[in-house]
Amino acid sequence: MSGRDPDRRRALLDAADRVIAAEGPDVSMAAIAAAAGVTKPILYRHFGDRSGLYEAIADRHVRTVIAQLRLRFAEPGAGLRARARATVSAYLDLVSANLNLYRFLFHRAGAEDARTRSRTASLVRSLGEELGGVLAAEGLAGDPVRAQVLGQAFVGMVRTTGDWWLEHPEVDREQVVEGLVEVITAALEVTPRNATASRAGGRA
Repeated sequence: MSGRDPDRRRALLDAADRVIAAEGPDVSMAAIAAAAGVTKPILYRHFGDRSGLYEAIADRHVRTVIAQLRLRFAEPGAGLRARARATVSAYLDLVSANLNLYRFLFHRAGAEDARTRSRTASLVRSLGEELGGVLAAEGLAGDPVRAQVLGQAFVGMVRTTGDWWLEHPEVDREQVVEGLVEVITAALEVTPRNATASRAGGRA
C-alpha cells in the first residue's frame, strides 16, 4: 500500500480529529498515532513529517470553515446587516463547537510549526480577499482597494474577537455578534466621500 494512499490518509486524519477533540490541543503525536492504530513513524510517513500532518489537518478544517462562511456572506438577496450577522454567528458557532480542534490549529500547531502558521494565515487571508471581492462587486466599499482593506480588517477583527470571547464564556454570545455587526455595517456606511467631507468639516 502506498504511503500516500488517500483513503488511509483520510482515516488517519479522522483518528487525529477524534483524539484532539477528546484530549484537547496539547495532545501528543504519540496519542494521535495510537488512536490511528499506527506508530509515529508510520503516521509521519503518510504526511511527510509532523509539519505535513499539521498542514493536512489545517487544510481540512480551515477550508471547511471558509466554505461555511462563504455561503453566509455571499448569500444573494439578503441585506448587509443580515449577512454580517449570519456570517459572524456561523463563525462563532463553528469555533465554539470545535474548541479543542480550533485551539490545536490556531494556537498549538501555529506556534510550533512555521509552515503550518504560514499555510493557515494564507487560507485566512484568502477569505479576506474573497470578502473584499464581494464588497467591491456590490459597490459597498467605494473602490476595490478599500474593499480589500475592509475585507482583511473584518476577517481579522472577527477572528481576534472570537479568540477573546472563547476565553470569556461569561460574555453573552449575542452581545459579541451585535457588537461586531455594528462595526462592520458602520464601516461600510462611511464611504470615502463621506469621510472626506467629515474631515473637511472638522477642520472648519
